[in-house]
Amino acid sequence: MAKKSNKYIFIVGGVMSSVGKGIAAASIGKILQSRGYHVANLKADMYVNLDAGTIRPAEHGEVFVGEDGIEADQDLGNYERFTDQVSVREDYITTGQIYAEVIKRERNLEYGGEDVEVYPDIPKEIIRRIEVCQKKNKSEITIIEYGGTVGEGQLLTFLEATRMMKASNPSDVLLVLISYLPTPSLLGEQKSKPTQRAITDLHSVGLNPDFVICRSDKPATTDIKRTISNVCSLPIERIISAPDVYSIYDVPVNFEKENFGTTLLTTLGLPPRSKDLADWTKLAEKIKKIKKNVHIGIVGKYFNFKSCKDTYISVIESINHAAWALGYKPDIVWLDSEIYEGDKRKLKELDNLDGIVVPGGFGKRGTEGMILTADYARRRKIPYFGLCLGMQIMTISWARNVLGHKNANSVELDADTPYPVIATMSDQVEKIKNKNYGASMRLGAYPAHLQKGSVAESAYGVSKISERHRHRYEVNPEYISALEKSGLVFSGRSPDGILMEIAELPKREHPFYLGTQFHPEFKSRPLSPHPLFAAFLKACVSRKRKVFL
Repeated sequence: MAKKSNKYIFIVGGVMSSVGKGIAAASIGKILQSRGYHVANLKADMYVNLDAGTIRPAEHGEVFVGEDGIEADQDLGNYERFTDQVSVREDYITTGQIYAEVIKRERNLEYGGEDVEVYPDIPKEIIRRIEVCQKKNKSEITIIEYGGTVGEGQLLTFLEATRMMKASNPSDVLLVLISYLPTPSLLGEQKSKPTQRAITDLHSVGLNPDFVICRSDKPATTDIKRTISNVCSLPIERIISAPDVYSIYDVPVNFEKENFGTTLLTTLGLPPRSKDLADWTKLAEKIKKIKKNVHIGIVGKYFNFKSCKDTYISVIESINHAAWALGYKPDIVWLDSEIYEGDKRKLKELDNLDGIVVPGGFGKRGTEGMILTADYARRRKIPYFGLCLGMQIMTISWARNVLGHKNANSVELDADTPYPVIATMSDQVEKIKNKNYGASMRLGAYPAHLQKGSVAESAYGVSKISERHRHRYEVNPEYISALEKSGLVFSGRSPDGILMEIAELPKREHPFYLGTQFHPEFKSRPLSPHPLFAAFLKACVSRKRKVFL
């Protein structure tokens, strides 16, 4: 019996970025997975950084942390949420990683004395990394998303890698172009010229798309599909309409309406298998029908239009998942914490919220406003959920307002604080001193034990958990006893009892006042909301009902 070959689907963007390549790649993974195929998603970013960990959130959006600690592009979060598969470092590559590996091998004489050149050695290393991803995941179909757009010089080596793979195994490699169809308001009709230009750019590097996904505000017209199919000599069924939808979770459903999954498998020469997208379709339909709102305030500091959506994408989706499960649509209010530092009276606007989230972040700016927020939420019994920095904030707030340590702080925010209730982790001291910042935090999944009868244990329903981390600072062990004696409960701890993973107040004292040193948002899924987000939203809905009563 002939050995089955591995299949590869490359996703490239044309015309403009930020039109949904990541969601499309995740959706393709979902629909192929729903048909019984084992898939893997890989993101290739063009920048020379070794990973996403040192890039500003406002510049690149959320840094998504994989199970093994890889600091990656936010699209890995989309892959996980759609396919429910765990991302690791083999699922993420950058130009920097590729060049670093080639140079290391050259220094180790692994090229046998030959000169090392951009072509073909860089594309060959890209191919090797793609194959490593496939082997690690044991995938039948590997989906590779390229960052950026066709026509950019930095993408050329990656496109050459695709060409080389396609030339060697044409029946096993597909290229999917995602291109935007603009509709000029004065003309009122879709235009395909930019997409034709992107196809021409692909032709110039020896590639022709096997599929074209047409992103647009409205469904692609038959005439537009016919025009594009003629330009790239493709059957019209390979021109896929991808209009704007109510939620990103509609995308796989819409793809199936275009018969995309069947056409993909036919083109790859793979047999059809029974498909089951029923639960996903049911969720997508449920989301559209929800009428009741729950008002959640996110109090942070990386706020502009792009930052709100991209910096906190996993937090937003985690709130969505939990709210939808309860039959509510979250109305998220973005609150810049700095406004409270200038005028504490503005804190009263928090009374209009059903719940407050203080997410992760770095640096001093805006943290005094967050501390005021945590104290206000505690006193006013507003559900409060602190994530990483948000837990440290509530600990500082408790130390100042309950313990009476008025100048308590984190050494990250005030190196000279007389009450360093948040301190540098012991293994991070030398790294910070030596400016060793890249990929040096406490990263990835770590286990924790939960206190019996706590809010956290009740939410999880188990006493042992594993969650993903990304931080350098922790609750100072020297203050744990005093904090606990004053009433703050550390309900989650590392197995050795040294690291405080969850802080909370008992249910009898507050409807929900809890913070995590880890990032639970990385593990929430649309069909299975994260337990802590579920518990938080239940408290928010309960507050909403009481207010209206």
